[in-house]
Amino acid sequence: MKLAIRILLTVAATVGCIGLEAQGPGGPPGQQPPRTAKAAAFYDITGEWVAVVTEDWRYRMFAPKKGDFGGISLNPEGRKLANAWDPAKDEAAGEQCKAYGAPGLMRMPGRIRISWQDDQTLKIESDSGEQVRLLHFDASETPGTAWQGVSKANWERVPVGFGVPPIGSLKVVTTRMKPGYLRRNGVPYSAGATLTEYLDRVNEPGGTSYLLVSMTVEDPAYLAQPFVTSAHFRKAAESSGWKLTPCAAK
Repeated sequence: MKLAIRILLTVAATVGCIGLEAQGPGGPPGQQPPRTAKAAAFYDITGEWVAVVTEDWRYRMFAPKKGDFGGISLNPEGRKLANAWDPAKDEAAGEQCKAYGAPGLMRMPGRIRISWQDDQTLKIESDSGEQVRLLHFDASETPGTAWQGVSKANWERVPVGFGVPPIGSLKVVTTRMKPGYLRRNGVPYSAGATLTEYLDRVNEPGGTSYLLVSMTVEDPAYLAQPFVTSAHFRKAAESSGWKLTPCAAK
């Protein structure tokens, strides 16, 4: 409950801070022909961002102990699999990246780089696990990757009121992922899981910018309730801290 309240406060802060920058150029829908996702962006989230680990520190900085499921509501099958976690077996099977799939990647400590691969595709690179996510704005069927699945993105407008320019968020829905872990201690998600994210940029008066990522994982196979969490990143002024680190099973 406390985490959900913090996320609601984060979203409220985002709405209050992004102001005019969050306006999509061009005004209300229907006044202009369709534009590319890049041209229609509410704000610029490209560049390098460093994780700010201010919550769930013990779950994010290190692999928690086996059986530590705090904050995640697992059903009996999910608990059974989590209690059977064996990192040595994952390594032997070449599946040491199970915790670096889309549901866990944005909560890893380290840095991410965001760029436009083309006018309809955002690319997110992570130095933790050396992973790459592609966020597709077009409606065509797109191939996914084993751990990162298929991510469909759109700029989701939020109407504020008459005469007030619309604001919004970058919404991303990811499916068709290879089964993996929500945390590095074997807490599972299945191939049928759905990850929904909202990515917002907040600019502080002093010039510091933050990327706020709100995440919800739904998985009837292993979760008794949706797993709701968040992550924060600070815009990096330089790239000297970028350090590619391979996946680790624990």
